[in-house]
Amino acid sequence: MAVDRARIEAAVTEILAAIGEDPARPGLQDTPRRVAETYAEFFAGLPVDPVDHLRDTIPVGPHTGELVLLRDIAFRSVCEHHLLPFLGVAHLAYVPNERVVGLGKLPAVVDAIAARPQMQERLTEEIAEALQTGLAPLGVLVVLDAVHGCVAARGSRQTASSTVTMASRGSLAEPAMRAEIMALIGSGR
Repeated sequence: MAVDRARIEAAVTEILAAIGEDPARPGLQDTPRRVAETYAEFFAGLPVDPVDHLRDTIPVGPHTGELVLLRDIAFRSVCEHHLLPFLGVAHLAYVPNERVVGLGKLPAVVDAIAARPQMQERLTEEIAEALQTGLAPLGVLVVLDAVHGCVAARGSRQTASSTVTMASRGSLAEPAMRAEIMALIGSGR
């Protein structure tokens, strides 16, 4: 289902009135439309199955024993508690079993899942689960590092803090393997 832009516009008009603003004043006249367009983009992942991005795999034969790590995938999502954005980078690692996927498909998985009202903890787990389901690898590790608008702009206003979450499956759930990959992630900086 597509985002209902007309309903969003009406809701934003009501919010503007509720905070004491005149939704018809210059500067705000187009705000409801702009917010509706923004929300259509922010939440475009709701009807998408992220595993669809992993359907076109490349067979590599029996287990290669090699790690695939894609670092610093930029993403943005929206906190489901405050409807404020959070921005960060994702690092995805997997140990192929019998197939791999084009590297451009990995950011597409992140984008599809991030384009929904989210919690970073669930986003991390859902990315790991999509990789596990779509590729059937021997191991998966997902690390997200993000700055949350709800932490930086309201409440505690911690503008310099970031949140790191991790999800692992299979062979990459082992502490020694996770530590090795975390070192590889950190070495790229």
